[in-house]
Amino acid sequence: MQILMLSSSKANNSEYLAPCREMIQAHLGEVTSCLFIPFAGITMTYDAYTQKVQDALPEYTITGIHQYADPIKAISEAQSILVGGGNTFHLLYQLQTQDLIPAIQAAVAKHTPYIGWSAGSNICGSSIRTTNDMPIIEPPSFTALGFVPCQLNPHYTDEHPEGFHGETRDERLSEFSALNPDIPVIGIREGGALIRQGDTLTLAPVNDGIQMLNGKKTQIPAGADLTYCLSIS
Repeated sequence: MQILMLSSSKANNSEYLAPCREMIQAHLGEVTSCLFIPFAGITMTYDAYTQKVQDALPEYTITGIHQYADPIKAISEAQSILVGGGNTFHLLYQLQTQDLIPAIQAAVAKHTPYIGWSAGSNICGSSIRTTNDMPIIEPPSFTALGFVPCQLNPHYTDEHPEGFHGETRDERLSEFSALNPDIPVIGIREGGALIRQGDTLTLAPVNDGIQMLNGKKTQIPAGADLTYCLSIS
């Protein structure tokens, strides 16, 4: 498997996908074309979303999966697969109802590079139960791609604005951990990424992350080896 799980498409006030370009280029190698899955997009058309990614990655030919009469065949023939951010529930709903999950899993198992950001990364975990998004649509299940057998939280932040009285991200993830103490949750900060290459899993050497396990939060240093997470049953 060659999977790049980016936390976000931006960091601070960057241009779209600018912080990710070097990681994307390194991950894709000699690949020249990408099949883009825009289903997480809600407030823009799929054509507009695809063009936005094309503008950000001009060195690649970006084609939206919605343009194909046979999307399963398009996945099987793709040089690489990109899955953008937006609403995770809508993304998973479309993938499940169009029966695209097995096709993506099969392509990745045959070494097709996969890159996701935000929602596109969240679905790489065992389920989407630690997404930050509102459930604006109900997918048949929360079960996701399962490229890593743990839970992911892109856009992770431990900031707590003064005067804010809602639950913090840590409190939300602690709630999941309280009910699922044996399942690691990995928080990926904006600008960061998880990288799976075959049987290894690492945190990109960009910034640190966190792990929530057994209700306890621990810091993960940038570049850390997280391969042990792949053996979680």
